[in-house]
Amino acid sequence: MTNVIKPTVASSTITRDLRELDVQTDNIYESIVIMSKRANQISNNVKEELHQKLSEFASSNDNLEEVFENREQIEISKHYERMPKATLVAVQEFLENKVYYRNPAKEQQL
Repeated sequence: MTNVIKPTVASSTITRDLRELDVQTDNIYESIVIMSKRANQISNNVKEELHQKLSEFASSNDNLEEVFENREQIEISKHYERMPKATLVAVQEFLENKVYYRNPAKEQQL
């Protein structure tokens, strides 16, 4: 699975001009819905990728008394914690016109 998150995304919160967000759709609420759905897609992909990588290092011992740390699992977890949040990536993709979306209700009106 490929890594969906680009390194060009800022890892902190940025104040955005709302007029930039509704340029594509002419409706701020529609833009927010599009970005939130894209953020959910990104989040699900990253979560699936993380679970696949962590399952490679999972131990088959189910002893509740023995808890030991696996270095590889810790490093993988730290890597994913440092990645930018899915919402930041979704907003950046939306502003760069990298998100495909359509509105069936608008298509029926035409």
